[in-house]
Amino acid sequence: MKAFLAGSARGALLLLATLLVACQAPLGQLQELASANGRQVQNLPGSPFPLVLAGPRQAVNGKRLRIYMEGDGHAWATSSQPSLDPSPRHLLVAELAFADSAPNLYLARPCQFVSAPACNITLWTSRRYAEEVVHSLDQALDQLKARYGNRDFELIGYSGGAALALLLAVRRDDIARVQTLAGNLSPRRWTARLKLTLLDGSLEPLDQRERLALIPQRHLLGDEDRVIPQVLLDDYRRALGPANCLQAVILPGVSHAEGWRQAWANWREQPLNCTP
Repeated sequence: MKAFLAGSARGALLLLATLLVACQAPLGQLQELASANGRQVQNLPGSPFPLVLAGPRQAVNGKRLRIYMEGDGHAWATSSQPSLDPSPRHLLVAELAFADSAPNLYLARPCQFVSAPACNITLWTSRRYAEEVVHSLDQALDQLKARYGNRDFELIGYSGGAALALLLAVRRDDIARVQTLAGNLSPRRWTARLKLTLLDGSLEPLDQRERLALIPQRHLLGDEDRVIPQVLLDDYRRALGPANCLQAVILPGVSHAEGWRQAWANWREQPLNCTP
């Protein structure tokens, strides 16, 4: 009996250790990737959400700072079961940032890689674009500007990070331009087109279309993307109406998650060709 109990205790400890390792895995993967690319991972203080940031070990200098904004991450464990940890399992956005020689930082979303008492499942499901999420990222940009002394920002938003980039751009006066990759530009139209559950509590960029139309923006979308089909980009452009500076590019052979390394390397320094 003692041997059985001892074995059971060892089994329970092993299970606990496995679960703890699993919880740390996304952050550990990010740290490993950052280290391999001469970057370092930091926690950026914030209330109620600290945010994870990754940038060069040396000082970041430049009048313009490029911010790579993470997507929705691992929001759902299954089609009906929300994830308990929204940290991305595939570090595509971080890889794109680390391969970019322009002054840049990678910025994760609230509750990705680091938790806080205010974190709850709605913040990466129905409220993934809610005011508290946008406000947290807005505060982060203020901190980064004070730290690095840059004049303005260029926001690079992947997938759901695109909606947040647009929402930030309409409330700030220091966003020089927004570029999106496989971007969810209109959460409301996305849920309607794909017949998904409404994102109650989330904000909609197109609700501020007059301000949004003033933002220089380029949207890159793969022609094989099934998560964000091209019709959504068409919907966004129609709903936005005349814009000061907007470029839309459809990339052949690119899906939602594949083909972006080469595609972005080709496009990231291209001038923004504006069409009225």
